[in-house]
Amino acid sequence: MRQIFLDTETTGLSAEAGDRVIEIGCLEMVNRRLTGNNLHHYLNPERSSHPDALKVHGLTDAFLADKPRFAEVAQALHDYLHGAELIIHNAAFDLGFLDAELKRLGLGPVSRIAAKVTDSLLMAREMFPGKSNSLDALCRRLEVDNAHRNLHGALLDAGLLAEVYVRMTRGQGSLVIDDGERGGASSDPQARLSDISSLDLPVLAVSEAEAQAHAAMLADLDKASGGKTLWRKAPWAPAAADAAAG
Repeated sequence: MRQIFLDTETTGLSAEAGDRVIEIGCLEMVNRRLTGNNLHHYLNPERSSHPDALKVHGLTDAFLADKPRFAEVAQALHDYLHGAELIIHNAAFDLGFLDAELKRLGLGPVSRIAAKVTDSLLMAREMFPGKSNSLDALCRRLEVDNAHRNLHGALLDAGLLAEVYVRMTRGQGSLVIDDGERGGASSDPQARLSDISSLDLPVLAVSEAEAQAHAAMLADLDKASGGKTLWRKAPWAPAAADAAAG
């Protein structure tokens, strides 16, 4: 499934009070790789930004005056988001504004366009309970460089979110493909195990550079998990084998 990292900037904090979207930034990812197929629009909101909002995004009325209205980009946005999984930090905020814009045009909400919406803020709160989980805080915690983020920008923030999301999700729980997804009838995990003892499996030697890259990745995972990884303790792991030999 295509994944779209989405962020908006707005004239204020309340879509219900008439605040509008002034910037939309989206990055596309397929198979955990950014494709470069991005979508980015500045929009004329036909109203001024609240002074506090202006301090955050820096998009002045003069700058936005000649930009398109939301209605002019709505179809392109619909086509871009259609069928994708949207990943949004504090999704309720951005979706509230986008849904309000779509409603003004007599159109349905984003949830009818996208296949799925994932809120990375809720993910972060589960992973790091009791800690600050703003995008800036996550960048610091996960060592994503955001030194260039002096002002908020939708495309910039979508890019930072993509980096944060990849680091939050790189330790998957399982790579097993459920037989149910391939038409299999069994739901018993043991029944899904195949006997591969009779197979002649090739053994491929890794290069020194590949071995070093793998070791660096494991070190990153150790650091990101706070030292909670288990493979170092396994009897076949190099560290465990060295300890036993010593």
